[in-house]
Amino acid sequence: MSAVTERTARGDRFGFPDLLAEAAAGIGARPGRLLLTILGTVLGIASMVVTVGLAQTASSQINKQFDAIAATQALARPETSSTWSGAERALAMLPWDAPARAERLAGVEDAGTFSMVDIGTVEISAVPVHDPSAARTVAPDVLATSPGALDAVRGRVIQGRYFDSGHDARADRVVVLGVDAAQRLGVVRVDRQPSIFIGDRAYQVIGIVDDVKRRSDVLTSVVMPEGTARADFALAAPGELHLHLAVGAGPVVAGQLPTALNPNAPETIDVQAPPATSQVRQSVQADVNTIFLALGGVALLIGGVGIANVTLLSVLERVGEIGLRRALGATRRDIGAQFMVESVVVGLLGGMLGAALGVAVVVGVSAGQDWTPVLDLRIVGVAAVSGGVIGLLAGLYPSLKASSIEPIAALRGGV
Repeated sequence: MSAVTERTARGDRFGFPDLLAEAAAGIGARPGRLLLTILGTVLGIASMVVTVGLAQTASSQINKQFDAIAATQALARPETSSTWSGAERALAMLPWDAPARAERLAGVEDAGTFSMVDIGTVEISAVPVHDPSAARTVAPDVLATSPGALDAVRGRVIQGRYFDSGHDARADRVVVLGVDAAQRLGVVRVDRQPSIFIGDRAYQVIGIVDDVKRRSDVLTSVVMPEGTARADFALAAPGELHLHLAVGAGPVVAGQLPTALNPNAPETIDVQAPPATSQVRQSVQADVNTIFLALGGVALLIGGVGIANVTLLSVLERVGEIGLRRALGATRRDIGAQFMVESVVVGLLGGMLGAALGVAVVVGVSAGQDWTPVLDLRIVGVAAVSGGVIGLLAGLYPSLKASSIEPIAALRGGV
């Protein structure tokens, strides 16, 4: 009974409320030191919250940009092999109706073929008279496309129009100029029905193209219908097929398109299609997370070391107090628990302030970029609690150090 009475009396003298009161007094004794102590934890937790929050928020924006430029773009061309002389030889030819075949596949929204046209040594000019004294300029390239090719590469006609299937079927001598080619040839307006000359043949300019998203060489080229190129320059087959896809349709189209273009030998068609959007998002987000989580981990480590150092310094500064309390009946457990609680509370303060700072940064950056902030609140809660875990780990050694101090040594001024 005496042992029970002794434990009860000791518990009455130093209960849990007393433990919290002592820890609070120790923490609040030096506010300046407290702020410097939790700074590392605040920065570490804030880095983690900002990393996850901005990664989640930016993923949708990354997807939009990726989908607009790359995730919806595919390209098909014949496979090639090298000859004994080192030249490349195509193993097959794309059919003339390749765009129509491709557009029958699920996920293909627009398709069009592009081919380089060999015009030999003839010149391209805006006047029918050749002036031998004029300085020679580099002639623009000549491309032949199917009527729907401009939609497939997301181009825009700023004057006139693009040629249609009627021009292609009749092999009309009409062309569309890229904006850079138009400037080089001196064509600024199409409403007066200007013409350019390829050799001694006149071709009416019916449109000027600008802002091509996916094939910039169109801007510096003269573009004519494939039917015209077949009739005037003996174009043998389309060079390559460009496709605009629905989001996420890349893997399916890549598997089906070779058979659609060449059922007898699908292996002779090379298709370059984007991976699934989710894979791209995960890859980008994983790279971002790895970098910033590493930085957050370093900041957390620094914060934990700071808490441990300050807690240990507090133990050394309060040796006399510890000895006095031990002499008055406080147990090793009481002393160790006090410093452990101080360390955990300091870590929790850093965690909560860091989580709040991280949320504020995510919201601020999103507002500045006109994004919708996305952040899982569970991540914020875990980040705040992880500050307490850091404090717990950081306080282990100082707590053990404090609890090992003997009363007589402390009262004599030793440790």
